[in-house]
Amino acid sequence: GLPCPTDYLVLQVQARALLEGDTVTLHWWGWKNNLVTSVSFYCDGKELRRVGRGTKLSLSPLMLHHSGHY
Repeated sequence: GLPCPTDYLVLQVQARALLEGDTVTLHWWGWKNNLVTSVSFYCDGKELRRVGRGTKLSLSPLMLHHSGHY
């Protein structure tokens, strides 16, 4: 069988209502403090950006087209 994945990522975003024109920062971090050195951000299955250094992506100004599943 296939090995069971042991590395998990958690997506963190501000817990508040977001309005057009706001800035929102998406932040990935490793479950159980696993080191994350780079990530690719996807929205509705489409790659937005690969971040080679760091684990954050800011969307500013926030627009309606930023809606979706990340």
